[in-house]
Amino acid sequence: MKYIIIGLGNYGHVLAEELSALGHEIIGADISESRVDSIKDKVATAFVIDATDEQSLSVLPLNSVDIVIVAIGENFGASIRVVALLKQKKVPRIFARAIDAVHKAVLEAFDLERILTPEEDAARSLVQLLDFGTNMEGFRIDQDYYVVKFTVPEKFVGYFVNELNLDEEFHLKMIGLKRANKITNCLGISLTELHVKNELPGNEKVEEGDELVCYGRYRDFQAFWKAI
Repeated sequence: MKYIIIGLGNYGHVLAEELSALGHEIIGADISESRVDSIKDKVATAFVIDATDEQSLSVLPLNSVDIVIVAIGENFGASIRVVALLKQKKVPRIFARAIDAVHKAVLEAFDLERILTPEEDAARSLVQLLDFGTNMEGFRIDQDYYVVKFTVPEKFVGYFVNELNLDEEFHLKMIGLKRANKITNCLGISLTELHVKNELPGNEKVEEGDELVCYGRYRDFQAFWKAI
């Protein structure tokens, strides 16, 4: 795919570099010459422009890329103005970074395809690590709902699946269980093989090292971890 990333600070730089490494065509833009110099060898093209200036913004091939990402975060006014100009130019797919609730609320008025909240998501990931004390991976569905994979707490080991009562007690729907089994290959070498059980019979026992995949509201996951 082809992306334009406007704003090449820490967030935009990493985004551009990672997407480019995956084989996507990246066009970067920033008002800072040093930021452009630091990324120009890692992306297809990079421009030194003031994206808040309508004429300068027109240098970019806005309507011949798949997505335009406004990665400006620190300069609230610049972020909003760039998004407004992109909407004025009828750019069909716009993603924009929001650094706080006010920024996000203003961006929501533009009816963008996606608002990125990296700071909020990073903070929640840290809370999960510190407060829940277990290995977790979460996928955010919307503002309230997540799919979360986590290593089962020690107190769950040995219980039958139907004894966990996650749905009744915490309103969390269990949608899978990931289990690591030891196997021996044809050379007699012991290996670990991971597989997912999507259908969980009630008499399935939870084993040490199992990972549960559940769906539910973030606050219900909080209540669940506090209870255990």
